[in-house]
Amino acid sequence: MENIYRLDDGQQTLVLAARNDRLPQVVYWGAPLPKGENLQTLHAAHGIDVTGGMLDENPDLSLCPEAARSFPGQPGMVLRDADGAPIWPKFSFYSASENDGLRLIYKDANHALTLNISFASDAQTHVITCQTTLDAARPVHVDWLAAPVLPAPQLSDEMIDVSGRWCGEFQLNRAPWSPGIHTRESRTGRSGHEHFPGLYLPCRGATNTQGAAYAFHYGWSGGHRMLAEELPDGRRQIQWGHATGTQTSAATRFETAPLYVVYSGHGLNGCAVAFQRHLRDRIVTWPKPDTPRPVHYNCWEAVYFNHSLPELKDIATRAADLGAERFVLDDGWFGRRDDDTSSLGDWVIDPRKYPDGLTPLIAHVHGLGMTFGIWFEPEMVNPDSDTCRAHPDWVLGPADQVMGRQQMVLDMALPAVRDYLYDRIAAILRDNAIDYIKWDHNRVLPAPDAAQTHGTYALLDRLRADFPLVEIETCASGGGRIDFGIMQRTQRIWLSDSNDALERLRIQHDAALFLPLSVTGSHVGPRHCHTSGRTLDITFRAWIAAQRHIGFEMDPRELTEDEATVLRTVTSWWKANRDWMQSADILRLDSADPAVIAEQQLARDGGRFVVFAGKAATSAQIAPRPLRLTGLDPNTTYRIDLTNRHDLHRLSRGAQAVKTGPLDVSGAYLMSHGLTLPWSFPERMWVIEGQRL
Repeated sequence: MENIYRLDDGQQTLVLAARNDRLPQVVYWGAPLPKGENLQTLHAAHGIDVTGGMLDENPDLSLCPEAARSFPGQPGMVLRDADGAPIWPKFSFYSASENDGLRLIYKDANHALTLNISFASDAQTHVITCQTTLDAARPVHVDWLAAPVLPAPQLSDEMIDVSGRWCGEFQLNRAPWSPGIHTRESRTGRSGHEHFPGLYLPCRGATNTQGAAYAFHYGWSGGHRMLAEELPDGRRQIQWGHATGTQTSAATRFETAPLYVVYSGHGLNGCAVAFQRHLRDRIVTWPKPDTPRPVHYNCWEAVYFNHSLPELKDIATRAADLGAERFVLDDGWFGRRDDDTSSLGDWVIDPRKYPDGLTPLIAHVHGLGMTFGIWFEPEMVNPDSDTCRAHPDWVLGPADQVMGRQQMVLDMALPAVRDYLYDRIAAILRDNAIDYIKWDHNRVLPAPDAAQTHGTYALLDRLRADFPLVEIETCASGGGRIDFGIMQRTQRIWLSDSNDALERLRIQHDAALFLPLSVTGSHVGPRHCHTSGRTLDITFRAWIAAQRHIGFEMDPRELTEDEATVLRTVTSWWKANRDWMQSADILRLDSADPAVIAEQQLARDGGRFVVFAGKAATSAQIAPRPLRLTGLDPNTTYRIDLTNRHDLHRLSRGAQAVKTGPLDVSGAYLMSHGLTLPWSFPERMWVIEGQRL
């Protein structure tokens, strides 16, 4: 008996096949196959030879490799009975459904286990979503359950995974393939600065703009594990799942998070665009989908904990004059919160700072034409808080645990904790005209626990159901909790606590492998950055923020009139272009100059684009190298214009045509030769707009 299944979305084809009622394996994943391809022949051709030192039959690298069938690598499932005895399942075909995607059901009658594996392809975004669910007739322990296991390409010499740290998120690491297992595991209890749940597999010769590549994202906000294994026979597998041992209780049902996968024949950008579109158009639910993304102002780096109503009103007035459309009141408005040592968990407005509540500030903000947002950190508690004193049993982990930022974590698996937090947050939202929450998470868990993530999801889901017009930003000391799981419940990402524009240039560039403009917050920080100690020019800071969802996070009282003029100009430019930019594809460009980090934001219809070329360091050569664009029609003429030519320095003395006015050139020229930009110092940005004629 032979079972064969095929998924197509116009950019990729995935073929699954199995014999003798066994679990299927991927026998093809890559560029679209002809409609008439003989899949039985593909299945037969997929087999590998047997020789000395091998078993007499090669165990399948199936969607859940089975140790009971002598699979020589990491199995897709590690189970124990309720008494701790190991379980070695062996599954057989039960049913298949191809309505609205592919759903496969396999059973192990001896152990009363049912395995459900689902695949759904999207013809618009070109992302395949897959998931594994295990049901048991009696409680069992799951030490490891992989989402559907997929092969890795043989023509890939390296893998690109993502690490990072606070204020240094989305650092790309290239590791060579070699025999054995390469593992990344996040055990901080959140998706994490350290281990973003994403992986790229470029094939030989692939760049941002050309060649074949595969990519994966595991949409889970708790601890996760990824492994890439090369078997002795040369086959390669990729597995994703929850961090090992984080599902601590015996149960009768376990499921992985969705695994999002994509193949691209157009370089890393093909995968990036698929993820960007899928997150924006399929994952995020927008409270007001027809409303443009508002220019954001956050008061944190202006006042910190020192809240004064007259000062905040003055700051709000200045922010509105700069172009802000949303004002966010950050940490310090509740309890007796004068620093970070107290009051987390006490979500009651501080009467010392706000004797008449938040109404006077909100009314002032609304009078300026801005909406109002507010900061919470619901999952955390300070020992010095009324909440912790009344409910010490609500704290997750031991009483003598190491604290972070003088705070501990509430046990979100407890219904009483979630009810308490819902009541406090809902009261603030009901009693005040608030349309935005910045939801923070400023320390790691004492131990990773999947139940904590499920509890947080449940609280967010309840609040979203009762306050559907309130937008929520996910923040975890910046980028510590970014993934498609949390983004099912939120609409904005605080990518990093670093408002250093130079750091942001790199972070935003690499995060674009997964994240679109519309969800990625980026703020113009203070002249002197408090996280890096660096002082940067206002033009550079402003254009870096304009690459994503723009905002300000500084004390506007520090601005000179010239700086305020720059900020108004860039903000006005962003507002004039946001309608098309918020649905544009972000394409990372292959820069011939390592000092230049460049991207091209291309409208969905291809009719217009903007290039941001940031100079992060001093170039090795004197003059800029041509910058090749991508994604254009080679036979079409485009009018290109240097948007910020007023930023030209007097040391840029050449008579370049791009300095004086628009140029009409072909897409072939822009993609083959490239655009030669004027000279500039480091820490400067060139902005080039293009329009199809």
